[in-house]
Amino acid sequence: MTRTLAWRHELRRQWGRTRTWWLGALVLAIPLVFVAAFAIGRNQVRGQATSFIDLATLGSANFTVFTLLMTGDLLLGIIAAMFLGDTVPSEASAGSLRYLLTVPVPRARLLTSKLVVGVALTAAAIILLTTWSVLVGGVAYGFTAYQGFGGVVLDWPAIVPRLVLAVGYLFVTVLQVGALAFFLGVRTDAPLAAVGGAMLVVIVSAILDNLDALGDLRHALPLHYSRAWLDLFQTQPDIGGVVHGTLWTILYTIALLGAGYWHFLRKDAVS
Repeated sequence: MTRTLAWRHELRRQWGRTRTWWLGALVLAIPLVFVAAFAIGRNQVRGQATSFIDLATLGSANFTVFTLLMTGDLLLGIIAAMFLGDTVPSEASAGSLRYLLTVPVPRARLLTSKLVVGVALTAAAIILLTTWSVLVGGVAYGFTAYQGFGGVVLDWPAIVPRLVLAVGYLFVTVLQVGALAFFLGVRTDAPLAAVGGAMLVVIVSAILDNLDALGDLRHALPLHYSRAWLDLFQTQPDIGGVVHGTLWTILYTIALLGAGYWHFLRKDAVS
């Protein structure tokens, strides 16, 4: 009962925060911005696609895949970092975390409630972005079948399960960014340091990922497999990259969350 009430209370707190509503508004705005940009700068003939931008305007499925591709590494990473890395330091800096720790709720349960709510809000944001992109793309370009490079055509019965798997994989992938922000968040009372630190690691990792001199070492970098889900939208889907990316994400996420719990349970996290 206490645990349920703690989670419900945390969800109410996070749902009512201004940053939650701003992030939700941003998620809703992104597909609309893409449609407006295409309408202003469109210079291709429908059906003759030579780039991902051209493909985006061929139908709702294409537009959704394009939106996820453009937002997967940065926007969704920021959202995960905000929901998972901001809660502890923001309350610590405001002094409310010290008050919360005086109530008869164990530290582990308090931290878990914040983690669970953060993960749930991250998942909700990704689902909202996907469903909204499908609707916006359908209104703007029609609910036609997916058309990819090399003559790939997938109708909706074929595209829906692949899209669901892709969204699930994106969610799993950004969890490592959120876990890093979570780890940094329990070590500081500056929300910007936790969120910014996580995104800095993502940026540095992306730069290193482009260095061929690192060879196979790049496979261990965070988000190296972040776009492996695109292989699902082939005539014969390839899940090899998705499997490798999922395993690396699980490894990083468990290590970072474990380190975060270890620090929060043993150190003064509210000073």
